[in-house]
Amino acid sequence: MEENNRGQWGSKLGFILAVIGSAVGLGNIWRYPYLLYSNGGGAFLVPYFIALFTAGIPLVILEYGFGHKFRGSAPLSFARANRKFEWLGWWPSITSFIIMIYYTLILSWAMNYLFFSFGQTWGIDTNSFFFGDFLQASSGPFDLAGIRWPIFIGIAFIWFVNWFVTYNGVSGGIEKLTKVLIPALAIIMVIIVIRGVTLPGATLGLNKLFTPDWSKVKDLNVWMDAYGQVFFSLSIAMGILITYSSYLPKKTDINNSAFITAFSNSGFEFLSAIGVFGILGFMATSQGIPIEEVANEGIGLAFVVFPKVFSLMGSLGTVFGVLFFLALVFAGLTSSISLFEAFSSAIIDKSGIKRQKIVTITAIVGFLVSIVYATGAGLFILDIVDAFINSFSIVTIGLLEALIIGWVIGADKIRSHNNSISIFRVGKWWEVMIKFVTPAILTYMLITKIISEFKNPYGGGDYTTSALVLLGWGLVGAIIILSFVVNKTKWKKGMLEENNYVEEEN
Repeated sequence: MEENNRGQWGSKLGFILAVIGSAVGLGNIWRYPYLLYSNGGGAFLVPYFIALFTAGIPLVILEYGFGHKFRGSAPLSFARANRKFEWLGWWPSITSFIIMIYYTLILSWAMNYLFFSFGQTWGIDTNSFFFGDFLQASSGPFDLAGIRWPIFIGIAFIWFVNWFVTYNGVSGGIEKLTKVLIPALAIIMVIIVIRGVTLPGATLGLNKLFTPDWSKVKDLNVWMDAYGQVFFSLSIAMGILITYSSYLPKKTDINNSAFITAFSNSGFEFLSAIGVFGILGFMATSQGIPIEEVANEGIGLAFVVFPKVFSLMGSLGTVFGVLFFLALVFAGLTSSISLFEAFSSAIIDKSGIKRQKIVTITAIVGFLVSIVYATGAGLFILDIVDAFINSFSIVTIGLLEALIIGWVIGADKIRSHNNSISIFRVGKWWEVMIKFVTPAILTYMLITKIISEFKNPYGGGDYTTSALVLLGWGLVGAIIILSFVVNKTKWKKGMLEENNYVEEEN
């Protein structure tokens, strides 16, 4: 009989694909290529891999082992490990819900652009089309300026898909979907990359991307970008990995799974970078302009630069436009489902209420809040909320996890648990990373970022102090307060009892 009627993965492959799906998101396709390009090209790989081995992989192993040992969502696992720290489980779980709410906006954009691709509706001036015709962006975060209905419909559809998949459970919903979407996403990206590197002028983009600028390695901001990318792209400190690993059978190779997840994610990032800059090299050559003028980050790359590239490709551009935005939708969906599950699972564990009811209520509430992102102010609210969540909330959670699990709950206990069920055993080096190296790096990052924010507020003057305080610091503070409030509510009877999660000795 399944423990507490919690879900369970049907296979290890299902789990691996689900966590890879969570890790491989929109940031891999549009953020990483630009980071690699702007932070020293090939030289960026030095801080990137150091970040991967000193924080990324150690924290993935930590969260996998922690969730698997205590058999629960993030709050339940912390409550079972040490009742005093249940709040640290709620912080990432609530943060996941907040991310999910604004993530639906970007996915809605991708869905709309998928349809635009068939007729290349964006026209010649893709910048004016995106910010003007499509977004109808207002003057700022407090100027809602009405609802943009195509975006609203996209958000509603994304919430429906997330509700439907999560409603059907771990093996019946999430696993089935990721077994289809992740292989499909990999095939689409391989096609895009092959075509990207064979376009005229592709070598211009690739040379610019990978030419090392070793002076950048001395820049602290480059190192912070590397750690930030590793953190966000691996879904660390969001409650996702703890929750997903809690659904694994008791005999599972945890350590090996962590390395597979990390390297699969990195591999997809490199694949994306090659494809993206091959295509950007083609665009620069076609228009006779430097690569610096077409290289862009984030939404500018996906919704302004690439549509222009697809227009330059003629009829073939329609095919690649459809493939590119389909890749964005697939990558975004697998990530959004993991965010939804991390939060829903926490509420289900705490309340004991059936999955279907919790998932339905969560989807309705989330959708209603998401409506604000369908307004003319959506882009600005997204920008502020995303910046503060990633720069402060997630990094702090990762730091506290390393300190509390490493020093109070015991990194040695997690290592012992993982090694007892894994073919590949991790040594003392892992405990050193969790207890000393990772906390030191994250503390330095956090302090530096906070000082920088007070000296030069986010947005460089584009946003008012009230907007940054309310949507930035205020939201992060509200999440922390809510975590302590929920921490005070009672658990379903018997949920915290030891025999519900500790494996019996044979």
